[in-house]
Amino acid sequence: MTDDGGEAGGIRRRAAMKVVRRHGVGIRELASELELSVSTVSRAMNARPDVSVATIKRVREAAARVGYTPNQTGRALRRGDTRAIALVMPTTTARTQVGETFFLTLANGLQEVLSRAGRDLIILPYGASEDPNGYLFAAADRGLADAFIVAGTQPVDPRIDYLLARGIPLVALGRTASGNHPWLDLDFDAVAADAVSRLVLRGHRRIALEITEGGRSNAVLMAEGYRRALEAEGIPIDQDLIIEVPDTRDGGYELGTRLDALSHRPTAVFLLEETTAIGLYRYLEEHGRLPGRDLAVIGLRENPVLDLLSPRLTCFRLSVEDYGRRLGEKVLRQLDPGVVSSEDGASLQELWRMDLLPGESDGPA
Repeated sequence: MTDDGGEAGGIRRRAAMKVVRRHGVGIRELASELELSVSTVSRAMNARPDVSVATIKRVREAAARVGYTPNQTGRALRRGDTRAIALVMPTTTARTQVGETFFLTLANGLQEVLSRAGRDLIILPYGASEDPNGYLFAAADRGLADAFIVAGTQPVDPRIDYLLARGIPLVALGRTASGNHPWLDLDFDAVAADAVSRLVLRGHRRIALEITEGGRSNAVLMAEGYRRALEAEGIPIDQDLIIEVPDTRDGGYELGTRLDALSHRPTAVFLLEETTAIGLYRYLEEHGRLPGRDLAVIGLRENPVLDLLSPRLTCFRLSVEDYGRRLGEKVLRQLDPGVVSSEDGASLQELWRMDLLPGESDGPA
């Protein structure tokens, strides 16, 4: 019988290497080729001090010759470092139903910042069939990412509490009351004040607010900002004018019916979800009325999906890519404070201003 260390064994090893060179070389094949243990090859590839310089040189030259590349993902996981950031986002919104223009644009700016730091963005979408809390808990427990960006926040959000309790870095895309943690959010007070002031100057006193059902943080904050804006203008608050509708394509049509059902109908409405304008415009058209003439309409965000609406929607401009870049700076600061300078990284918790973009949908009362 011929020992594997003899000539026959060498022939078999060289034949095996011809096969694995065609299909990819693993560390076991490389170790077999060099007649070394797997652990020695691994330590040599990592230039460990307990391996001689000659062995390190020999192993690395052989790795280059046969095309062996260490599994960076496996190495990262063993270090507890995936080099990935997870954006956890809902898909059951009117924006995603009529054409996603927010999260994917946000991801462009976010990935631009992360890639400069050698990190990748992974998107974890959850739909109506998923429990948002359980979905994030499972992703965090599996160690899918080094940090999480949590969207669709609630005023008290168990997902934020869970990540904080486990010491997992996070940034909330929206404010919560859960502990002291980084977040980035729109300045809803300023937006509400600008919208109400513009409508009041045009003679409107009955101004309605559309918010989405479900009690998300943005709806709660917008309602608070709306009330403060009315008080500043000396207008009594009528709770009947704060109307919750589903965040769906048909939510705007339902809004139209709800507005018409009021005994004292408003002359203007401000939309938290700008895509609600699609259904609202359709409702008004079917009932012989025109936005801007019979009902003043202002939407929250300039959205390319709404470019073909007529009259053109008055709304607020937001550079979503810049918003994503700032989000990236915030999450990198949680992972490595030295990566982002204090001039670039902004504060732990930050409100983002939006500028009014006049259209033709908010005519005088």
